[in-house]
Amino acid sequence: MTDDLPARARGLWEWLAKTPVSFPSGGGAVIAVSAGSLLCPPAWAGVVRLGDAAVITVPDKAQALLFRRAVVDTPVESLMRPGTLRALLPVVDVLGPAVLAYLSKDDFRPADDGAAITCLPPGHDDLRALAESVGPEDAAESGIDEVDSPVFVVRDGPAAVAAAGYQRWPASTAHLCVLTAPQRRGRSLARQVASEAVAHALDAGLLPQWRARPEASRRVAAALGFREIGGQLSVRLGIDQGV
Repeated sequence: MTDDLPARARGLWEWLAKTPVSFPSGGGAVIAVSAGSLLCPPAWAGVVRLGDAAVITVPDKAQALLFRRAVVDTPVESLMRPGTLRALLPVVDVLGPAVLAYLSKDDFRPADDGAAITCLPPGHDDLRALAESVGPEDAAESGIDEVDSPVFVVRDGPAAVAAAGYQRWPASTAHLCVLTAPQRRGRSLARQVASEAVAHALDAGLLPQWRARPEASRRVAAALGFREIGGQLSVRLGIDQGV
């Protein structure tokens, strides 16, 4: 892993916290009140771990107190385990955890399988058709409807069956979005289209970010050279149960 990857990733998530906060240089977790945090949905608590340090944002002082009481002696890696947080806090809903992986140009391993790949603008009708074919849950997980980069696709006849692009996030970050039709999965198509999107992001001087929960998605990222350096988890507390 190149030396600047962790620093660039920290800069991104510190910006998304929407309050002055930094990952502790000596490890451990820091808790910050930020009603506008982008680490999690509104009114939720967000946990982002990078290496041995974590930032936790909460929407108000009451939840900050709950977290400080609960996680003071909890190892940072354990904060990515929903079961651990459920045992310590009045958790009523969870999103994640998802693994966070990043890539430098030196570590990039482009796919070379030779599939015919074409390029579409974001929001193209063929991309919407692909998203509709996989169902709302898979489409939302992929984020393909939210890309603002060119989108690289593999076709089966007229239909797009695999697509990848990225959303341009703050701190010069490219958040990768990849989607493959269910009947075409397991054929390396995700890796091929993602490779094109990653190359485009790197050529633009951006930091590619891969956020994944399914093991298959993590394997695609690893094949391209991404390094897993952290994770993200969001929880909603039943606050009236805790204070």
